[in-house]
Amino acid sequence: MMDVLLDGVLALCLPLLAWLVLRTESLSQAVVLFVAFGLLSALGWARLEAPDIALVEAAVGTGLTGALLMHTLSWTEETPPDIRARGRRRPWALLAVAASTLMLGWAVLALPADSPGLGPLVEARREESGVKHPVTAVLLNFRGYDTLLEIAVLLVAALGARAVNPRSERPTPDAGDDPLTGELFRMMMPALLLVAGYLVWVGDHGPGGAFQAGAILAGGGVVALLTMRMGPPRLSSWQVRWALLTGPMLFIGVAVAPLFTGRRLLELPRPYAGTLIFVVELALTVTIAMVLLMFFPGTRPPRAGAEGEP
Repeated sequence: MMDVLLDGVLALCLPLLAWLVLRTESLSQAVVLFVAFGLLSALGWARLEAPDIALVEAAVGTGLTGALLMHTLSWTEETPPDIRARGRRRPWALLAVAASTLMLGWAVLALPADSPGLGPLVEARREESGVKHPVTAVLLNFRGYDTLLEIAVLLVAALGARAVNPRSERPTPDAGDDPLTGELFRMMMPALLLVAGYLVWVGDHGPGGAFQAGAILAGGGVVALLTMRMGPPRLSSWQVRWALLTGPMLFIGVAVAPLFTGRRLLELPRPYAGTLIFVVELALTVTIAMVLLMFFPGTRPPRAGAEGEP
């Protein structure tokens, strides 16, 4: 009974929060509601027995994205909302949200109740993948090209984020002398490294993997940026370039190597598949962490028409 009640509350609160995020004219309220929506979404994925997606939603959809929005919000000059304009837009937005919710509910209810899905097919060939967890087998073996393209999209997004604000300043020498934040940072980083390493290792046989571990490392980097312990990553640094390219280049090498032995693209040799997947995930963890970290410019972008600006 309690499980049904919890699921019902989640089913009602998620559309309500989504509607409130779209309805509010206050940027600060929208950011807070978005973070709350992400937390409930993570709980919803956990209730659907999808812990991998729940971890990503909590780390990226709520943690990193919420921190990015709050950091950006500190640069804005929010003005009072136009009540009359909000009142004119409210009925159309309400109808759109209601129609989308009804269509989604109809699509879910129209699914066949006895459909086995792709789970049995993945389970039947799981041993060929070299790993024990079905999600890792799908992402890095059965449908590895999808993951490879996703990494390429992340790199393009990181370059776009840096192109929007190419200027990055290093913190002043005394900017990080606050003893409280310094002690917090020193206590937090070993735990983050340990958790990230565990998530990479456990991805072989349980919920975890490169994206979850990379998000954890990126969260530590964001704390370092916000506490002025380090400056934003620069593309001119060879360390940053290596971190961005190591994962994709290694993934491409592992994908292309079977072609030279008569196999197909991304057809990993069965005896070494598990080891190759672990090495690729370890390299992708570093790349994903650096990509997510590059979304945080660390400094306020220049204003148009400001003094000294063209």
